[in-house]
Amino acid sequence: MSNPLQQDQPILIVDDEASILMAIETALQMAGFANTMTCQDSRQVMDRLAGQSVDVMLLDLNMPHVDGHRLLDTVSREHPDIPVIIVTGAVDVETAVRCIKAGAFDYILKPVEEERLVTAVNRALAFQEIKQENIALRQHILDDTLEQPEAFEQIITSNKKMLLIFQYIESIARTSQPVLIRGETGVGKELIARTLHELSGLKGNFVAVNAAGLEDNVFSDTLFGHVRGAFTGADQIRSGLIEQAAGGTLFLDEIGDLSHASQVKLLRLLQEGEYFPLGSDTPRISDARLVAATNQNLTSLQEEGRFRKDLNYRLRTHRIYIPPLRRRLDDIPLLVNHFIARAARQLKKNKPTMPRELFTLLKTYAYPGNIRELQSMIFDAISQHKSGVLSLEAFKTHLGRNGTAAAIAPPEEPPKGPATIFPDQLPTIKEATQQLVEEALKRSGGNQSIAAGMLGISQQALSKRLKKLK
Repeated sequence: MSNPLQQDQPILIVDDEASILMAIETALQMAGFANTMTCQDSRQVMDRLAGQSVDVMLLDLNMPHVDGHRLLDTVSREHPDIPVIIVTGAVDVETAVRCIKAGAFDYILKPVEEERLVTAVNRALAFQEIKQENIALRQHILDDTLEQPEAFEQIITSNKKMLLIFQYIESIARTSQPVLIRGETGVGKELIARTLHELSGLKGNFVAVNAAGLEDNVFSDTLFGHVRGAFTGADQIRSGLIEQAAGGTLFLDEIGDLSHASQVKLLRLLQEGEYFPLGSDTPRISDARLVAATNQNLTSLQEEGRFRKDLNYRLRTHRIYIPPLRRRLDDIPLLVNHFIARAARQLKKNKPTMPRELFTLLKTYAYPGNIRELQSMIFDAISQHKSGVLSLEAFKTHLGRNGTAAAIAPPEEPPKGPATIFPDQLPTIKEATQQLVEEALKRSGGNQSIAAGMLGISQQALSKRLKKLK
């Protein structure tokens, strides 16, 4: 049985037969849809809708007074935001086509199959969620503001791309649909996931698990738990992390590293909202929201046969891509100030004076480890600091050690192809050297020491070249 999506407003069931109303309402409530209301007189429907918003409407076609066809036309015209699911004994294709053209969301035949009913209602609720999220997102972008800026205080940025991501996060925070967060190692994916949870309004816990390196049995035991006697040594029942995340958020990091067997189990959890503890044949229902993260491209893994296509589609209902630090270098001053203050506080040192060349130097590096690497670099420099102005040596040592692996980042992604593109007429050695030196000085803000480091020569050697070029 599918786990129902969140619903704020009731599901309205309209049918002139009391037995049918009771059967449909009971089936929905047993499936977890607690908020339902019924109407046996079709003449009362429009008054009901005028006084009470509904998420989904289930409508019979053959009724006295106002038949379902007329009612469908009126509801579609006056309340176009309400998905209407037709429930009728008519089996002809012509009737179904007419209803869909008139605005019906779906069409179910009597006698109603419980699984088909729940699936149709879930689809209608998912449609409502996505529509509301799109409206909220458009409004966010038009307003260019955040409703809850305090929720993002732990994410240090003033970058415009990041602020657009924050607006998107606010617009999807209260949906029950999965969220996939992509980004390189060290960009702060878990911080984004925690912010999503904080904004979601969910009362349960935020529970994080790293899927990297977990073989299937360990993954299943960690997530789903086990019953007594499930395997040798299983003397007691163990609840999994899904149970601990009940009513909250389950964060699965490094989702791209899951084995195929684990992917199948995760897919069932997403599709059906249920799971099996190890050693149990009885499914359990989960209401935890799933947020996944990866530093890999799941579509590429899918093409290589290493990741299931259906799971990829299920995970990426909402997608967030966190840009690497080298694409948001305008955040360097904010981050440096933040990490220097934190490092000084934790290491019980006075906050040092920063050399004016520091920001220029740090903006010449590509940061393969992103924000986490910058934080480690600053903590290392503060730990070596004695007094006065903060020395650049620790930073230069780190940049020099990692310079080959992390070349200077240009403002935008370089085009694919050769590292250097030559014109038809090759420049002379002198002209090429001059262009290289000028570019290094431009990227270093005119700082010869930093430019020399970028070119792999000493400052004295660069000074001599500049004199020759002049």
